[in-house]
Amino acid sequence: MKHVRTLTVITDAEIRQNEIPLFRGAVINSLGEHPNVYFHNHLDNDKFRYAYPLIQYKRLGGKAAIVCVEEGVDIIGQFLTEVNGLLTIGERQITCNTDRIQPARIVVQTWQDMFSYHISRWLPLNSKNYQSYKAIEGVVEKVTFLENILKANLLSMLKGLDIHLEKELILKITEIGEPYLLYNKGVKMMAFNADFKCNLSIPNNIGIGKNASIGCGIVHQVKIDKDNNNNSNQ
Repeated sequence: MKHVRTLTVITDAEIRQNEIPLFRGAVINSLGEHPNVYFHNHLDNDKFRYAYPLIQYKRLGGKAAIVCVEEGVDIIGQFLTEVNGLLTIGERQITCNTDRIQPARIVVQTWQDMFSYHISRWLPLNSKNYQSYKAIEGVVEKVTFLENILKANLLSMLKGLDIHLEKELILKITEIGEPYLLYNKGVKMMAFNADFKCNLSIPNNIGIGKNASIGCGIVHQVKIDKDNNNNSNQ
Protein backbone atom coordinates (compact mmCIF):
# COMPACT_ATOMS: atom_id res chain seq x y z
CA MET A 1 0.00 0.00 0.00
CA LYS A 2 1.25 3.48 -0.83
CA HIS A 3 -0.26 6.95 -0.88
CA VAL A 4 0.47 8.39 -4.32
CA ARG A 5 0.40 12.14 -4.85
CA THR A 6 -0.73 13.65 -8.13
CA LEU A 7 -1.19 17.21 -9.28
CA THR A 8 -3.02 18.03 -12.50
CA VAL A 9 -2.31 21.45 -14.00
CA ILE A 10 -4.91 22.38 -16.62
CA THR A 11 -4.14 25.45 -18.70
CA ASP A 12 -6.46 27.70 -20.69
CA ALA A 13 -4.62 26.91 -23.96
CA GLU A 14 -6.48 24.86 -26.53
CA ILE A 15 -4.30 22.40 -28.41
CA ARG A 16 -4.87 19.57 -30.86
CA GLN A 17 -4.11 15.99 -29.92
CA ASN A 18 -1.14 15.83 -32.30
CA GLU A 19 0.34 18.93 -30.67
CA ILE A 20 1.02 17.26 -27.32
CA PRO A 21 4.69 16.47 -28.17
CA LEU A 22 5.07 20.09 -29.30
CA PHE A 23 3.53 21.28 -26.03
CA ARG A 24 6.06 19.13 -24.16
CA GLY A 25 8.91 20.68 -26.15
CA ALA A 26 7.55 24.18 -25.55
CA VAL A 27 7.38 23.63 -21.79
CA ILE A 28 10.93 22.28 -21.69
CA ASN A 29 12.25 25.16 -23.82
CA SER A 30 10.54 27.68 -21.54
CA LEU A 31 12.42 26.42 -18.49
CA GLY A 32 15.85 27.65 -19.54
CA GLU A 33 19.09 25.71 -19.79
CA HIS A 34 18.68 23.36 -16.84
CA PRO A 35 15.13 22.08 -16.41
CA ASN A 36 14.68 19.22 -13.96
CA VAL A 37 15.22 15.81 -15.57
CA TYR A 38 11.63 14.81 -14.84
CA PHE A 39 10.44 17.34 -17.43
CA HIS A 40 12.30 15.65 -20.29
CA ASN A 41 13.79 12.33 -19.03
CA HIS A 42 17.10 12.97 -20.80
CA LEU A 43 20.28 12.12 -18.91
CA ASP A 44 23.87 13.05 -19.70
CA ASN A 45 25.80 11.46 -22.59
CA ASP A 46 22.67 11.02 -24.72
CA LYS A 47 21.16 8.54 -22.27
CA PHE A 48 17.53 8.40 -21.20
CA ARG A 49 15.67 7.93 -17.95
CA TYR A 50 13.49 4.91 -18.77
CA ALA A 51 11.66 4.85 -15.43
CA TYR A 52 7.99 5.70 -15.12
CA PRO A 53 7.43 9.34 -16.23
CA LEU A 54 6.62 11.63 -13.31
CA ILE A 55 5.74 14.61 -15.52
CA GLN A 56 3.16 13.76 -18.19
CA TYR A 57 1.86 16.06 -20.91
CA LYS A 58 -1.81 15.70 -21.87
CA ARG A 59 -4.80 17.18 -23.64
CA LEU A 60 -7.68 17.18 -21.16
CA GLY A 61 -10.99 18.68 -22.19
CA GLY A 62 -9.30 20.12 -25.26
CA LYS A 63 -6.80 22.06 -23.12
CA ALA A 64 -3.08 21.57 -22.65
CA ALA A 65 -2.42 19.94 -19.29
CA ILE A 66 0.37 18.48 -17.20
CA VAL A 67 -0.12 15.58 -14.80
CA CYS A 68 2.53 15.34 -12.09
CA VAL A 69 3.10 12.18 -10.08
CA GLU A 70 4.98 11.85 -6.77
CA GLU A 71 8.34 13.70 -7.09
CA GLY A 72 6.94 15.41 -10.17
CA VAL A 73 4.57 17.29 -7.85
CA ASP A 74 7.55 18.77 -6.03
CA ILE A 75 9.22 20.27 -9.09
CA ILE A 76 6.25 21.53 -11.15
CA GLY A 77 6.69 24.88 -9.42
CA GLN A 78 9.56 25.53 -11.85
CA PHE A 79 7.00 25.64 -14.65
CA LEU A 80 4.34 27.54 -12.70
CA THR A 81 6.75 30.30 -11.65
CA GLU A 82 9.06 30.64 -14.66
CA VAL A 83 6.69 30.46 -17.65
CA ASN A 84 5.47 33.93 -18.58
CA GLY A 85 2.24 32.79 -20.21
CA LEU A 86 3.54 32.45 -23.76
CA LEU A 87 4.58 29.18 -25.38
CA THR A 88 5.62 28.38 -28.93
CA ILE A 89 3.77 25.32 -30.22
CA GLY A 90 5.39 24.35 -33.49
CA GLU A 91 5.12 27.48 -35.60
CA ARG A 92 2.46 29.25 -33.56
CA GLN A 93 2.70 31.14 -30.31
CA ILE A 94 -0.05 30.62 -27.77
CA THR A 95 -1.05 32.20 -24.50
CA CYS A 96 -0.82 29.54 -21.83
CA ASN A 97 -1.98 30.40 -18.34
CA THR A 98 -2.97 28.08 -15.52
CA ASP A 99 -6.74 27.61 -15.47
CA ARG A 100 -6.99 25.25 -12.50
CA ILE A 101 -4.89 22.94 -10.37
CA GLN A 102 -6.23 19.64 -9.07
CA PRO A 103 -4.21 18.02 -6.27
CA ALA A 104 -5.00 14.45 -5.24
CA ARG A 105 -3.68 11.76 -2.97
CA ILE A 106 -4.80 8.17 -3.44
CA VAL A 107 -4.01 4.87 -1.77
CA VAL A 108 -2.76 2.64 -4.60
CA GLN A 109 -3.26 -1.01 -3.74
CA THR A 110 -5.35 -4.04 -4.61
CA TRP A 111 -8.77 -4.39 -2.98
CA GLN A 112 -11.57 -6.90 -2.60
CA ASP A 113 -13.77 -4.81 -4.91
CA MET A 114 -13.37 -4.23 -8.63
CA PHE A 115 -13.17 -0.70 -10.06
CA SER A 116 -14.26 0.40 -13.54
CA TYR A 117 -11.85 2.34 -15.74
CA HIS A 118 -11.53 3.70 -19.27
CA ILE A 119 -8.21 3.88 -21.08
CA SER A 120 -7.74 6.01 -24.19
CA ARG A 121 -5.02 6.20 -26.85
CA TRP A 122 -3.49 3.03 -25.43
CA LEU A 123 -0.52 1.60 -27.37
CA PRO A 124 -0.18 -2.05 -26.31
CA LEU A 125 1.61 -3.36 -29.39
CA ASN A 126 5.25 -3.06 -30.37
CA SER A 127 7.22 -4.49 -33.27
CA LYS A 128 7.56 -7.82 -31.45
CA ASN A 129 4.08 -8.54 -30.14
CA TYR A 130 2.26 -6.97 -33.11
CA GLN A 131 2.88 -10.03 -35.25
CA SER A 132 1.73 -12.31 -32.44
CA TYR A 133 -1.47 -10.28 -32.09
CA LYS A 134 -2.18 -10.34 -35.84
CA ALA A 135 -1.73 -14.11 -35.90
CA ILE A 136 -4.52 -14.64 -33.35
CA GLU A 137 -7.79 -15.47 -35.10
CA GLY A 138 -10.32 -15.58 -32.25
CA VAL A 139 -11.81 -12.39 -30.79
CA VAL A 140 -11.75 -13.75 -27.24
CA GLU A 141 -8.13 -14.79 -27.62
CA LYS A 142 -7.21 -11.32 -28.93
CA VAL A 143 -8.84 -9.67 -25.90
CA THR A 144 -7.05 -12.06 -23.55
CA PHE A 145 -3.76 -11.19 -25.27
CA LEU A 146 -4.45 -7.48 -24.72
CA GLU A 147 -5.52 -8.06 -21.11
CA ASN A 148 -2.14 -9.58 -20.36
CA ILE A 149 -0.38 -6.56 -21.86
CA LEU A 150 -2.59 -4.13 -19.93
CA LYS A 151 -1.84 -5.99 -16.73
CA ALA A 152 1.88 -5.84 -17.51
CA ASN A 153 1.62 -2.09 -18.17
CA LEU A 154 -0.01 -1.55 -14.77
CA LEU A 155 2.59 -3.68 -13.02
CA SER A 156 5.34 -1.69 -14.74
CA MET A 157 3.77 1.54 -13.50
CA LEU A 158 3.58 0.13 -9.97
CA LYS A 159 7.23 -0.91 -10.11
CA GLY A 160 8.20 2.57 -11.25
CA LEU A 161 6.39 4.05 -8.25
CA ASP A 162 7.95 1.49 -5.89
CA ILE A 163 4.57 -0.06 -5.02
CA HIS A 164 4.42 -3.70 -4.01
CA LEU A 165 1.05 -5.42 -4.10
CA GLU A 166 -0.13 -7.62 -1.25
CA LYS A 167 -2.80 -9.32 -3.37
CA GLU A 168 -2.89 -10.51 -6.97
CA LEU A 169 -3.82 -7.96 -9.60
CA ILE A 170 -7.05 -9.06 -11.28
CA LEU A 171 -8.06 -7.40 -14.56
CA LYS A 172 -10.74 -7.87 -17.21
CA ILE A 173 -11.35 -5.85 -20.38
CA THR A 174 -15.12 -5.34 -20.61
CA GLU A 175 -15.31 -3.41 -23.87
CA ILE A 176 -12.80 -2.46 -26.53
CA GLY A 177 -13.15 -0.30 -29.61
CA GLU A 178 -11.79 -0.88 -33.07
CA PRO A 179 -8.06 -0.17 -33.29
CA TYR A 180 -6.94 3.03 -34.98
CA LEU A 181 -3.62 4.48 -36.04
CA LEU A 182 -1.56 7.08 -34.23
CA TYR A 183 1.57 8.64 -35.67
CA ASN A 184 4.63 9.32 -33.55
CA LYS A 185 7.64 10.82 -35.32
CA GLY A 186 6.30 9.44 -38.58
CA VAL A 187 5.86 5.91 -37.21
CA LYS A 188 2.38 4.35 -37.32
CA MET A 189 1.19 2.69 -34.11
CA MET A 190 -2.04 0.81 -33.40
CA ALA A 191 -4.05 2.43 -30.61
CA PHE A 192 -7.08 1.28 -28.64
CA ASN A 193 -9.74 2.78 -26.41
CA ALA A 194 -11.09 0.29 -23.89
CA ASP A 195 -13.10 -0.16 -20.71
CA PHE A 196 -11.75 -2.49 -18.08
CA LYS A 197 -12.30 -3.57 -14.50
CA CYS A 198 -9.59 -4.37 -12.00
CA ASN A 199 -9.09 -4.57 -8.27
CA LEU A 200 -6.40 -1.86 -8.28
CA SER A 201 -7.03 1.75 -7.28
CA ILE A 202 -5.45 3.93 -9.99
CA PRO A 203 -5.00 7.73 -9.90
CA ASN A 204 -7.09 9.56 -12.48
CA ASN A 205 -5.54 10.79 -15.74
CA ILE A 206 -2.17 9.10 -15.33
CA GLY A 207 -0.72 7.36 -18.37
CA ILE A 208 0.46 3.77 -18.71
CA GLY A 209 2.27 1.91 -21.44
CA LYS A 210 4.12 3.36 -24.41
CA ASN A 211 4.25 7.16 -24.75
CA ALA A 212 2.60 7.64 -21.34
CA SER A 213 4.45 10.95 -21.01
CA ILE A 214 2.84 12.45 -24.14
CA GLY A 215 -0.86 11.76 -23.85
CA CYS A 216 -1.16 8.04 -24.49
CA GLY A 217 -2.62 5.32 -22.30
CA ILE A 218 -4.63 7.77 -20.18
CA VAL A 219 -6.65 6.02 -17.46
CA HIS A 220 -9.59 7.45 -15.59
CA GLN A 221 -12.09 5.83 -13.28
CA VAL A 222 -15.65 5.40 -14.51
CA LYS A 223 -18.19 6.09 -11.80
CA ILE A 224 -21.09 3.65 -11.79
CA ASP A 225 -24.54 5.07 -11.02
CA LYS A 226 -25.72 2.44 -8.56
CA ASP A 227 -29.34 3.69 -8.53
CA ASN A 228 -29.66 3.51 -12.31
CA ASN A 229 -27.91 0.16 -12.36
CA ASN A 230 -30.34 -1.22 -9.79
CA ASN A 231 -33.33 0.13 -11.68
CA SER A 232 -32.14 -1.45 -14.91
CA ASN A 233 -32.07 -4.85 -13.20
CA GLN A 234 -35.62 -4.65 -11.90
